[in-house]
Amino acid sequence: MKAVHWPRWRARSTRARVLGWFMFIVAIALGLNLVVVNAFMDARARSTVDTELEHEVVKFREFAARGIDPTTARPFTDVRGLLRSYLAEAVPESREALFSVIDGRPMNRTRNAVPVRLDLLPDVVSTATTATTTMTRTFSSPQGEAVYAVVPVAAEPGQVSASLVIVEYTDEALADVAQVVRVIALASLAALLIAGGIGWFVAGRILSPLRQVRRTAEAISESDLTQRIETLPDARDDVTRLAVTFNGMLDRLETAFGAQRAFLDDAAHELRTPLTVIRGHLELMGDDPADRAETTGLLLEEIGRMNRLVDDLLVLAAADRPDFLTPAEVDLTDLVVGAVARASALAPRLWSVSEAADAVVVADGQRLTQALVQLASNAVRYTSEGDRLSIGSVLHQGQVELTVRDSGVGVPDDLKATIFDRFTRGDQRGAGSTGIGLAIVRSIAVAHGGSVRVADTEGGGASFTLSFPARFPVVHDDDDHHPDPYAPDHYDASGATLVAPGSVQTGWVGAT
Repeated sequence: MKAVHWPRWRARSTRARVLGWFMFIVAIALGLNLVVVNAFMDARARSTVDTELEHEVVKFREFAARGIDPTTARPFTDVRGLLRSYLAEAVPESREALFSVIDGRPMNRTRNAVPVRLDLLPDVVSTATTATTTMTRTFSSPQGEAVYAVVPVAAEPGQVSASLVIVEYTDEALADVAQVVRVIALASLAALLIAGGIGWFVAGRILSPLRQVRRTAEAISESDLTQRIETLPDARDDVTRLAVTFNGMLDRLETAFGAQRAFLDDAAHELRTPLTVIRGHLELMGDDPADRAETTGLLLEEIGRMNRLVDDLLVLAAADRPDFLTPAEVDLTDLVVGAVARASALAPRLWSVSEAADAVVVADGQRLTQALVQLASNAVRYTSEGDRLSIGSVLHQGQVELTVRDSGVGVPDDLKATIFDRFTRGDQRGAGSTGIGLAIVRSIAVAHGGSVRVADTEGGGASFTLSFPARFPVVHDDDDHHPDPYAPDHYDASGATLVAPGSVQTGWVGAT
């Protein structure tokens, strides 16, 4: 078989892959959070700058509306005096500057230090000269970024044009935003690392049963199936359920392997005896024709016993296969009558049908007949000529009960618990059996979802009862809505208890 080489990323542990995906998702979430925070704070900083510009524009307009020079207490005579007086009175903030443009030339300005002087830039001066309404513009340069507002001053006809330029430098505000974003980024990175550590620990705890599954699977060998995975009793997660399921599988495997070993040991022991007998007789067989004939008869008998044993072993081996049963419609009356007819040829006993349920169920008729005949054969072995043997069937509380009763010696109490085990025999009367017959009966009962039990009968003898759930055929009604023929009216409301037996009772019949 060609080896499959997985990519390196697939060869990593499940814990690392889970943590990797977890870190990836958290990193994306933190990155999106940084983008949103940066955009929000940047917009807020620019909104603050716009607010400052609007505030300065309003202050200038209020100053111009008063029209009084605060230094002389006289009205302004021209725009030069208005702008010069306002700039002399204005107190700009650290990142703010004001200057005037009169007749296309920059004139007065505030004296505070600024990153870049816009009054020396021709483009800004030209914009301020040609402005007819209040406007804002953004200026960017290697020295910094600024937003400025141009406020034109209305003049009398014939006077020169003039404007007030208010500049807000945004570098400091944007630097504050960048600083906050950097702090948040570092905090996010720290949170990511902490989350990674916690995630590694949590993933290890969650995936611990999986590692135990692997280690347990590696420790399991054909001679040691006792390893189990430790699980927390109160845990309900999927991984713990997987561990519990794996432990259950190991329990079943251990039971199956144990049963297989016991089965093989018992089979080897049972086969060893006839093989030893055959070998001994072959070694001692002489040339005398009578001796050879007697030895041949013994050998054929032992070979027949081995053949029966092998056949029984094959039946037991097939009991675990899904095709062991072939379900079909089984008439319980026909089943019981047919079983009595077959069993009556085993030995001269007083055979009878004790009772027969008038119903049709879904089951494997051949296997049930095999079980009844096997029970009857076992009863024959522990009864004598003149003893009574009966086979019957009833429906009771949703169960089909098939019973074989005899008036023989019965089953000892200490044997009832193990009588259905393989290679178990009652007493010397069972020396001719394989010891597998009752085990086959139990396998047939279990395959039907039921069980088999043994009890004492009144007056002595044993009663073997095979029971399994009653399953009735489903017949769909036709267009005329005919009633279901397999739902007889002799059941009660639960459909389980036989109300009017309608059973067949025969007299005692002696076998010929």
